[in-house]
Amino acid sequence: MSPRTGRPTENPKTEEIKIRATKQDKKILKECCDLLNKTQYEVVMSGIKKVYTEIKK
Repeated sequence: MSPRTGRPTENPKTEEIKIRATKQDKKILKECCDLLNKTQYEVVMSGIKKVYTEIKK
């Protein structure tokens, strides 16, 4: 088994999103991750879901 082989999933993350950010933006994201004990992906996705919920009201 390859060391890069992960757990199989029914919803693989095949898409890539890239953004450019300021040093301050990156610092804020890191602080959120540290305080919430979450990954950058998890913090960004929670923000996206929050905005999506607001616009769907």
